[in-house]
Amino acid sequence: MATETLRADGVIVYPTDSCYGIACTMGSRSASDRIRTIRGMSKKEYLTLVCSDLSELSTFARVDKASYRLIKSLTPGPYTFILQATRELPRRLQDAKRKTIGLRIPDHPVATALLQALQRPLLSTTAEDPATNAVLSDPDEIEAAFGRRVDMLLDVGAGGLSPTTVIDLCAGDPVLIRHGAGAVDHLIDLQ
Repeated sequence: MATETLRADGVIVYPTDSCYGIACTMGSRSASDRIRTIRGMSKKEYLTLVCSDLSELSTFARVDKASYRLIKSLTPGPYTFILQATRELPRRLQDAKRKTIGLRIPDHPVATALLQALQRPLLSTTAEDPATNAVLSDPDEIEAAFGRRVDMLLDVGAGGLSPTTVIDLCAGDPVLIRHGAGAVDHLIDLQ
């Protein structure tokens, strides 16, 4: 039922390996606009492209050998990687100035099943309360914050409270942008 909702340009809340996310299919401009409205996101904030595997990720982003090895060692998992976009990625999904996109490959059975059933990436963002910017982990809190503005909530119980760890790989050496659910202790090069 969630895949049908997504294919019909719907917006869902779903569990990931970091916390609950709000998602739609990559191709749905109207649903991605709805997500931005629900979250109170500015045009300068971008949604993350959630992919099923590394081959799908490389379709939408340029990945050099060192970045590929790092991404392969950390995925699937609670990491988002900022990479240079390829021409296959629609401009509306890229950072207009840097021509980049945030991508991730989650390690959660529900998220993985959705991606496999859809056979296409999701656009996603953290399920945060738009009034407080607090990560929402309880399905009842999510329902209270978003209500009927989302088409479906995939309730699997309490979720995590930390969004993904964000690593920028655009300049060659990895740069830690946000420390979240993913461990970074073993990544000595990160600043």
